[in-house]
Amino acid sequence: MRITAGYARGILLNSPTSSATRPATDAARQAIFSSLGSEIEGAKVLDLFAGTGAYGLEAASRGAAEAVFVENSRRAFAVLKSNISEIQKLVNARMRAVFADCLKMPLEAEEFDFVFADPPYALLQNEKFSQGLYSLFQRLSGAPVIMLEAPAEYDIPAEYASLFQVLKRLGKKSKGKPSQIIFRAASKQ
Repeated sequence: MRITAGYARGILLNSPTSSATRPATDAARQAIFSSLGSEIEGAKVLDLFAGTGAYGLEAASRGAAEAVFVENSRRAFAVLKSNISEIQKLVNARMRAVFADCLKMPLEAEEFDFVFADPPYALLQNEKFSQGLYSLFQRLSGAPVIMLEAPAEYDIPAEYASLFQVLKRLGKKSKGKPSQIIFRAASKQ
């Protein structure tokens, strides 16, 4: 897994040795960033369930001004900090990693342009987790564009669907394959 474009293009990212972290593939990131185009330049991004930091680091490499990474696995957090340190040498973005459960953080105090969320797929099926996740998305200041990586068969749960406007969906509709749902809060248009 490597940075696919920008100032840090080609730099390999480290990944935790456990199977608990499922890094975003190069192809998934290329699809997302191709759809964003130059909008990422100068943006402030939030990378939730950051793992290796692939989404936020890709954004920084492509010209984002600031990237905040949130991860709650100690093993993944150590790898994330190492990846940030490596990429920081090549980009101008301000980057910071936060060791925390993003669902318990007061993130509404900051305004982000883009939010990348790549939670463990199994958690998306948990009602309590979904409630916390979509509540977090609603609380974010401004009107950030949210990119949620999920299995292809996943849809925003019906009870939250009216709260968000889906802008685009990327990825193949093959069971178990990753797809990316790009949306924003409907009330913040």
